[in-house]
Amino acid sequence: MPQLYLYVPEEVAAKVRQQAEACGMTVSHYLAELIRREVGAGWPEGFFEEVVGGWKGEPLQRPSQGDFEHRDLL
Repeated sequence: MPQLYLYVPEEVAAKVRQQAEACGMTVSHYLAELIRREVGAGWPEGFFEEVVGGWKGEPLQRPSQGDFEHRDLL
């Protein structure tokens, strides 16, 4: 498994250690999860085929919204 190295200010490192501990993870595992979540962020396989154009019912129609309501000025 490849290793990544980075340098952060001590305040950031302290916050990372604190967050990792709060999650019950090692710093390495915590950072790996953050990176996986951010870099791996994208649309799941087949998302657009399943969702876009996936409506199976009657065509949706928006009813008339009526006229704009006139109110007295304050």
